Amino acid sequence: MWQAEYVRDFLLRLYPRCDVTILGVSTRGDEILDRSLAKIGGKGLFVKELESALAAGDADLAVHSMKDVPMSLPEGFALAAIGEREDARDAFVSNRYASLAALPAGSVVGSSSLRRESQIRASFPQLVVEPLRGNVETRLKKLDAGSYAAIILAVAGLKRLGLASRIRTELAPDKSIPAAGQGALGIEIVAGRAELAAQLAPFNHRETEVCVRAERAVSRALGGSCQVPLGAHAACSGSTITISAFVAMPDGSRMARAVLTGNVADPEAVGLAAAAELERQGARDILASLDHAGTVP
Repeated sequence: MWQAEYVRDFLLRLYPRCDVTILGVSTRGDEILDRSLAKIGGKGLFVKELESALAAGDADLAVHSMKDVPMSLPEGFALAAIGEREDARDAFVSNRYASLAALPAGSVVGSSSLRRESQIRASFPQLVVEPLRGNVETRLKKLDAGSYAAIILAVAGLKRLGLASRIRTELAPDKSIPAAGQGALGIEIVAGRAELAAQLAPFNHRETEVCVRAERAVSRALGGSCQVPLGAHAACSGSTITISAFVAMPDGSRMARAVLTGNVADPEAVGLAAAAELERQGARDILASLDHAGTVP
């Protein structure tokens, strides 16, 4: 809802005579909280109902966290704009400990994603990672109730909700590579609505768009979803874009990592080159083993 209100306020500043109404839609991703996303269908669970509202004409645009948007949109839909990214890092949140390294062996860490879990297990095999679902406030309540010694959340979500004070430390992107698109908002519309796309164009932030396109290219090439422990994070500097990416086994026992630099003029090519490097390091074998184990649908 914060995201929808943020986009509404942006549009009202841009078009003060425009009437912008929020249509609240509950998705299956919001409703099913007793199982991990990897077990109930992944990222698409947060967008399907919104796309249904678009297709039915009940809504003109849908606002998404880009990390929740499937790598390939269904036919008939398009991304009209990607807004300026908030902090893309993961946050370490704990009431007692200052960092993952400070946690005693056997401490329980709550995480909602296989991506975070695999990186924690690889670097801190002495810790126990348990599933954590629900909205941000619900997750914090579970931490405060003592169910976890620490939890890992997105810095962006905490900052947007005015909860930055709960962050003990931000995890460096090279230590906890974020999800593709993490921290960025996307606006989805029905394809072919050129006038609406033009009206939404000012929301697009070019540097964020370029980085997210590169990140999503990695994930798309490797079939990234909530069922695959995969991360990709890009940053621009002038005409150069640098991307870090990884794919791993959920237990962190095997991991392929890549860091590549390219030209911002073709971010997808940089992402595809990163995916190729991960494949050279055995990413396909990792994905095949996940598929065999039933992790990937």
